[in-house]
Amino acid sequence: MLWWILLALVGLGLAVAFYAVVIERNWYAIRRHRLPCLPPGARPLRILHISDLHLRSGQQRKQRFLRELARLEPDLVVGTGDYLGDEVSVDATVATMAAIEPRAAALFVLGSNDYYSPVPKNPLRYFRKHRQMPVPGKPNPWPALVEGLKEAGWELINNRALGVDGIDVVGLDDAHIGLADLSVATPRDGEGFRLAVAHSPDVARELADLGYDLIMCGHTHGGQVRVPGVGALVTNSTLPRGMARGLHRLGEAWLHVSAGLGTSMYAPYRFACRPEVSVLELVPR
Repeated sequence: MLWWILLALVGLGLAVAFYAVVIERNWYAIRRHRLPCLPPGARPLRILHISDLHLRSGQQRKQRFLRELARLEPDLVVGTGDYLGDEVSVDATVATMAAIEPRAAALFVLGSNDYYSPVPKNPLRYFRKHRQMPVPGKPNPWPALVEGLKEAGWELINNRALGVDGIDVVGLDDAHIGLADLSVATPRDGEGFRLAVAHSPDVARELADLGYDLIMCGHTHGGQVRVPGVGALVTNSTLPRGMARGLHRLGEAWLHVSAGLGTSMYAPYRFACRPEVSVLELVPR
């Protein structure tokens, strides 16, 4: 009897692993959210949020999914970092992202995996209460990524404040590796719509306190492995586990955390956390 139980457990474990690695990791979703965050009388705005591609040149299915997003006809495309899956995927990443042509602008910030190639890690390190600065791998060719995306019409907004189509926008570099410069984010002065873009949500509370209406982040992968009825086991950030993905309120601000489309090559699985892009339909308050 004990042998049958052990065999059943082994079989269940193998089935779960197969599902997480082969099926769910490649089961891409488009999430849709409606946010009443624009000033009264403003024209509705459609934002396509793309994050954490971790794209490798051989991932043809992911590339097809991304190219087909052009049919959504967004006003803005916002990319919140971690595009590169390895050091040889710049050309595939640029060609794929260039196929998405928004009406107004395509804005992006970088994440740690754009700067450095992934390295094998002990997954238990994510459960530590006091996280350490990650150990970087080999440098990635991120300048070529930036140059290619710029040629395709995308605009890098790392640690920059700018106006885009009448929107007050700030973009921050990756706080997870200590590169975010919050001094470029200013307190609210006026009634217009304000958008903040960052890779890591570790800066979200500060941005909410400064009066940004919508804060868009990635980095967490939604936890990547979630337990049904419990949620994400880890977030790899200072966010509460319940805010690892989706739409939330932070005071008067809205926070959207994308679960992202990819995984590290050293952790190629997802469970109860499908890879995703999001369409945010912004309407007047």
